[in-house]
Amino acid sequence: MVPIYARIRKRARQIVSRFPSPVFYNDFCREIESSRHYFDTDPVITRLKSYVARHIEDDFGHGIQHSIKVALDAGTLMIIEGCLEGYSDDFTRRRVCIVQCAGLLHDIKRKHKNHATQGAVFAGKILKDYQFTPDEVNNICNAIHNHEAFKSNVAINTPEGELVSDCLYDADKFRWGPDNFTDTVWDMVLFYNPPLSTFLNRYPKGMESLAKIKNTFRTNTGKKYGPQFIDIGLAIGNELFDVIKTEFAHLL
Repeated sequence: MVPIYARIRKRARQIVSRFPSPVFYNDFCREIESSRHYFDTDPVITRLKSYVARHIEDDFGHGIQHSIKVALDAGTLMIIEGCLEGYSDDFTRRRVCIVQCAGLLHDIKRKHKNHATQGAVFAGKILKDYQFTPDEVNNICNAIHNHEAFKSNVAINTPEGELVSDCLYDADKFRWGPDNFTDTVWDMVLFYNPPLSTFLNRYPKGMESLAKIKNTFRTNTGKKYGPQFIDIGLAIGNELFDVIKTEFAHLL
């Protein structure tokens, strides 16, 4: 990383460290632990995680660590929402596997144009080698197709399939909170390496895009807890913007 961006990233992470963790992670400790347990012990997830780690392009802010975080939070949301829907334990566990697979694969084509559409098609090919039913594969592919904000979505004909899609979307948008300023932005900067003046000029537009996410969450849990992720991200981003304009002004 260019030294100036390494210094700014360090300041960003210092700012993030002063903010509290989103309440979601305090209120759902048990569900988070269950999602992690499923993720670590399910042989399907283990196999797919290994595949994704070998094939995902990991230098664009949406690599394997991002995919794992999304998969874990999507699994947590599935457990919470599945309980509200009255899912049995066995059915919930299967749906967690499905949504975690979607989480692992959702950015497998991140550097490509129309990456959600291309990722969905690619996932469908990969999953032919896994023990999923055609409906389960469709659930995963549709969720991947629908995970971008402000894009047209494919219609999903079952509530179970729609829930997979909604859990993936919300878990992915949770990353627009503090994670955006600890890792994602800097991985993208490392890839593009823009002049600092260009980065700063584009910064307000990026913050506007972040703010627009606040009202797009889809699950009941996401609608309740997701906006706080965005509010924290906005507060961090605004503070960092002021820091860049003052502490690094001599480099502009």
